[in-house]
Amino acid sequence: MGIFLFACLLNLVKPPYPIFPVIRQAHFIGVRSLFVIIFTGAFTGMILGLQGYYTLTKFGSEGLLGSAVALSLIRELGPVLTALMVVGRAGSAICAEIGIMRNSEQIDALECMAIDPYKYLLAPKYIAGILTLPLLTAIFDVIGILGGYLIGVVLLDVNGGTYFQGMYASVEWQDVKMGLVKSLIFGLLIVWIASAKGFFLHKERSGGFGAEGVSRVTTDAVVLSSVSVLVWDYLISAIML
Repeated sequence: MGIFLFACLLNLVKPPYPIFPVIRQAHFIGVRSLFVIIFTGAFTGMILGLQGYYTLTKFGSEGLLGSAVALSLIRELGPVLTALMVVGRAGSAICAEIGIMRNSEQIDALECMAIDPYKYLLAPKYIAGILTLPLLTAIFDVIGILGGYLIGVVLLDVNGGTYFQGMYASVEWQDVKMGLVKSLIFGLLIVWIASAKGFFLHKERSGGFGAEGVSRVTTDAVVLSSVSVLVWDYLISAIML
């Protein structure tokens, strides 16, 4: 896995630079994930607004609702939930696509034609994953904050100025930087694990060739990517706090 990652990252900086394949992969990973990101972000913010309000009212601190929602989303929930949604929607598809190409010997055919599969297949996916995860996370955070505003201010009658003022006073660049670093690393992790599982389909002991092998490695990729996101979320938080 480490050698595979090194080979992929090396091909990111080697010319020629695949502009149109990167745009196509960014559309697949980023644009086509927008609906699920907006939907999940809205309801996550609404849940945070609802639960945060009833928790803060016990201490007479309803004015801190904006701070609680913003910090929870920007530091933790935004990057993690965005990554988990992308794992389920795009990571599984990347693994299945490359696994089927390995299964049908298309990758071997590329090598026979002297086309580097790392440069042709994998480099655009890595670039797109690293670029689109921070953007999706930012959209998730904004929609989540608006969802919290809808519940806290519109429905539960928290003061709107207090909601945004508390957010403005409590959110610092360190919080934004933590969410940005997490989303960059999560984007790399998702594409790395998903592509590696599909690329080495023929070496999986429990997988093997055929439709069953593709289904097994795709399931393994989704599970391993999700667990890795949670593990690295803790490690990054422990290092940056």
